[in-house]
Amino acid sequence: MEEEVVVSSGEHEMSFIDHLEELRWHLIRSVASILVFATGAFLSKDFIFHDLILGPSRADFFTYRKLCELGAYLGRPEVCIDKISFTLQSREMSSQFTTHMTVSAIIGLVLAFPYTFWEIWRFIKPGLYEREQKNSRGAVFFVSLLFFTGTLFGYFIAAPLSINFLASYQVDPSILNEFDLASYISTLTTMTFSCALMFELPMIVFFLAKAGLVSPEIMKLYRRHAIVVILIIAAVISPPDVMSMMLIAIPLLLLYEVSIYIAKAVRKKDIDRLNDELTS
Repeated sequence: MEEEVVVSSGEHEMSFIDHLEELRWHLIRSVASILVFATGAFLSKDFIFHDLILGPSRADFFTYRKLCELGAYLGRPEVCIDKISFTLQSREMSSQFTTHMTVSAIIGLVLAFPYTFWEIWRFIKPGLYEREQKNSRGAVFFVSLLFFTGTLFGYFIAAPLSINFLASYQVDPSILNEFDLASYISTLTTMTFSCALMFELPMIVFFLAKAGLVSPEIMKLYRRHAIVVILIIAAVISPPDVMSMMLIAIPLLLLYEVSIYIAKAVRKKDIDRLNDELTS
């Protein structure tokens, strides 16, 4: 006779099959939310492409205008970006349609991220101990906040400056920069999503510190190694230029330092809790 596998879920016990059924519905709701936002993005083609996706390809983009204002204020006109020296092309019959579909799916994933993560968290949370659930309060909020902060940093800072650098770089004036639409969007999304994921470092360190896998002493000890790793990651995910690499590396280095303080705070809180338990 086969032994029934039972998994704890909140206030009642669930069989393994019931557990899988619950996971299926969490995934269905997550995918449905992505499809809803993706459909909205698909129907908002003019705004999504003209204002959002193609914004960094024009000189009137928010970041470029602010750089010009900063250059005027500092008396450094060379900081101003008032011309974007490239044109975009679509070289395949189905390119624009497939690009429309792909970009809509990406926008849907970004906008649905908080709800999708919340659904996943709802599935994971019942399997945690009560103390672990208490320690992870606000996880959905902070993970979503860091994700969107990284997305905004990538879209308004890292991506447009990288695009401008690569678009204005010429080995000879006789060579025109005419890029394929897919190449432009790939650069934009890679820079944006890379920053979004990298900005999750403090939350990753928080959970690792809670699990006792990371301590502030270890992070300080391996700080030099971390700097090398961060520079390698920045070089891999950024276009092949020093400016783009530094735009990725500097925030990551700052996040690493912030993560050390987070690990310290986690350990201090755990020590205080243990002291309270011993004295009670």
